[in-house]
Amino acid sequence: MSAYAGHLLSGCAALALMLWPAPESRADEPVDVELVLAVDVSLSMSDEELEIQRHGYAAALMHDNVLRAIADGAHGKIAVTYVEWAGTTWQRVIVPWTVIASRDDAEQVVAQLSAQPPNSARRTSISGALVFGADLFAESGYQGTKRVIDISGDGPNNQGAPVDLIRDEVVRQGIIINGLPLMTRSGFSGGYDVNDLDRYYSDCVIGGPGAFMIPVNDWTQFPEAVRRKLVLELAGPASPQWAAEEADHPPVLLAQDKPATDCRIGEKMWRSRGWMPDSR
Repeated sequence: MSAYAGHLLSGCAALALMLWPAPESRADEPVDVELVLAVDVSLSMSDEELEIQRHGYAAALMHDNVLRAIADGAHGKIAVTYVEWAGTTWQRVIVPWTVIASRDDAEQVVAQLSAQPPNSARRTSISGALVFGADLFAESGYQGTKRVIDISGDGPNNQGAPVDLIRDEVVRQGIIINGLPLMTRSGFSGGYDVNDLDRYYSDCVIGGPGAFMIPVNDWTQFPEAVRRKLVLELAGPASPQWAAEEADHPPVLLAQDKPATDCRIGEKMWRSRGWMPDSR
C-alpha cells in the first residue's frame, strides 16, 4: 500500500468516527424536589431519642398530607436521601437517593430506615453535614426544580468550619437549607446547650429563598414537626397546603436578614469547657 493510500484510509477512519453518533448520556431524571434529610446523631442524644427521630421521619414520609404534597407537584415525585451526621468527618448515608412518587415508594424508604439501628458519634459539626449534603446533589442522578437540605440538630456547631460561612457557600450553589432545632435539653451534655437554639438556627444555619425552621420543644412534638416541615418544603409558599398549615399552627420562623446570634458560640463553649467529656 502506498503512503498516499495509507493516509487516505486513516483520514476516512477519522471522519467515520466523527460522523458516527456518540452514545447518548442519560439525562438526569426530573423531579420536583431533591431533598437531603440530614439528621443529628451526636452523643448528646440517647438511644431512645435516636429511635424517636427514625420513627418520626418514617411516619412523616408515609403521612397522607406529605404524599399529597408530592402528588400535587408538577412532576408528582421527589428524590430523597437520608443522612445521619455528628462530627466533621462522621456522616452516614442510611437511605441512598430514592424517588418517592407513591405510597409504595415511601414504604421502601421506610423499610431502609428500619433495616439497621442508628449509631451515635462524637461532636456536632453542622458545617460538615452541610458540606456533605451539598456534595450529594452532584451524584443524585436527578434534576430537581429545587434542592433542599433539611437539617435537624440539638446543639450549635462545635467542630469544623464556621457554620454561617458554609451556609452562605451552600446557598450560593442554589441550595435551600431548612432547619429543625431540637430544643429538648436532654442527654448528658447539657453544658453545650444554648438557650435560643431556634434563633441560632434562624441566624446561622438556615438560608436560601423561603428558608424556614420549625423548633421542637419536646420529643412528643417531633413527629408532627417533621410532617409539617416536609409538607411546607414540598408544597411551597404559594400552595394552598402551605396556607392551611399556617392557619392550623403558629407561623414558622423564617431566615433573618441580619444575624444577631453569635454563630461561633458552639466553638467558644467547647473551648471554654475543654475539660469536659468529648461528647457532643
